[in-house]
Amino acid sequence: MADLTLVNLNMLFMRYGETVERELHVPLGCLYLTRAMEDAGLDVDFRDYQLSTYEDPFDLANFLDFCKDPAPVIGLSCMANLLPFTIHALRALRERHPDRTLVLGGVGSKAVEGKILERFPWIDIVARGEGELTGPDLIKTLKAGGDLAHVPGISYRTKDGRIVHNADRPRITDLDAIPFPAFHKVDLKRYAGYGMMTSRGCPYPCTFCSVAPVWNLESHSRSPANIVAEMVHLNRAAGVDLFLFQDEFFISGKEQVMEFCRHLRATGLKLEWKAFGRVNLVDEEMMREMAACGCLELRFGIESGSDRVLGEIKKGFTAAESLAIVPKAVEIFPRVDAFYVWGFPFETLEDFNQSLFQMVSLRMMGARILPSLLSLLPQTTLYREWAGRVPLEFCPYLLPEFVFTGHEVCRGGDVEIPERYKEYFGLILAHPDIFSGFYLVDMEHNVKPKMALLRQFGFYPSPEAPPDPESCGAHSPRIEPQELATRTER
Repeated sequence: MADLTLVNLNMLFMRYGETVERELHVPLGCLYLTRAMEDAGLDVDFRDYQLSTYEDPFDLANFLDFCKDPAPVIGLSCMANLLPFTIHALRALRERHPDRTLVLGGVGSKAVEGKILERFPWIDIVARGEGELTGPDLIKTLKAGGDLAHVPGISYRTKDGRIVHNADRPRITDLDAIPFPAFHKVDLKRYAGYGMMTSRGCPYPCTFCSVAPVWNLESHSRSPANIVAEMVHLNRAAGVDLFLFQDEFFISGKEQVMEFCRHLRATGLKLEWKAFGRVNLVDEEMMREMAACGCLELRFGIESGSDRVLGEIKKGFTAAESLAIVPKAVEIFPRVDAFYVWGFPFETLEDFNQSLFQMVSLRMMGARILPSLLSLLPQTTLYREWAGRVPLEFCPYLLPEFVFTGHEVCRGGDVEIPERYKEYFGLILAHPDIFSGFYLVDMEHNVKPKMALLRQFGFYPSPEAPPDPESCGAHSPRIEPQELATRTER
């Protein structure tokens, strides 16, 4: 029997009226963990729930069938959008396999580990931070019947019911020392999107963002040679020729990017790629070299056209800098994406109109504009600052795009929660401090008037519009074949 059954629950599953769309993306986090486990001499039974063929993957009977005959330890990994389903799934596993140890991992539980363990007693352990060192340490300790108090990077419930949070495990600073993911555990050719991790963490303290807090505002990058070596490996192993660098800090400096391009050119392969960038870290020379070296798309997190809002969220650049660099990028790359966040509690209509004017202007220049309703995830500075100052509202027909779960049916610009899935959303309503990312601030005066303007200018469809996978809020345009969704909790 395997030492660990590891199940990936990071699914991309969308419903548009009667149409269901699934997109399969290589589960990097779980495969990195699996490789570390195997290198430590452990046997991992890895299962990717994305690959299940059930008509309804959210039916718990189907999930239990997928997880039949598990190892003594079962680990589930999820992001924030599927945390409610994952908690229900763990309860079902506890009822079916009362003798197994259940571990919750992934970034979905960040900052609410204690609350999860206190309120959901069927969960034994929550793993925090990077798993390459914590995972093998944890499984070996459990196999030996050792003391969990000696395993850094976990929170757990003791036999007498106490909740214990062990010290954080130090970050891995040499990312080149991490072996490539366990690609041999999956059929790479079954996936539509091939993401790559080129760095971990972001040093910018943007108050609305959950990426930097997940990594404690500490960033480390792989060497360009190491990144290119993985691209070559995937190309040879599965014919992959299009990659999305899914981390926010691929462009950490000009020399890093230029060196990457030199290494990629040296392979002689015609590989294409997409990346995220910051307007204050790119220049025209860098962008032209990127485009000449296969970069098809550059994505910028602009967030706002108001300098006041940019200052409030500590974005680190001005509206003028965005207007200076994005038009140049549009001339260089086949596609440029500009991401905006709206619905900040301190964003006045004057601020919002400045964003709207910038969005319209950049769209006219050729950029693709991708607005997202603010998601107040519990690890963000913004949530900590505002959760006690304003009431949070749950709107059953309008959810932040970032936390779409796949249970919802998209109908034009609104969503509908089917009756059979209301149990999952009942969990959200019962625990707003755990699932704060599903809540909004001031529907009447903040969200509704801004949504009306976004619809007026064509950035969101009207509620009565027919179902359209390309226009369900602003969520779907971020997700398309051959690219990994923007699910990195930026």
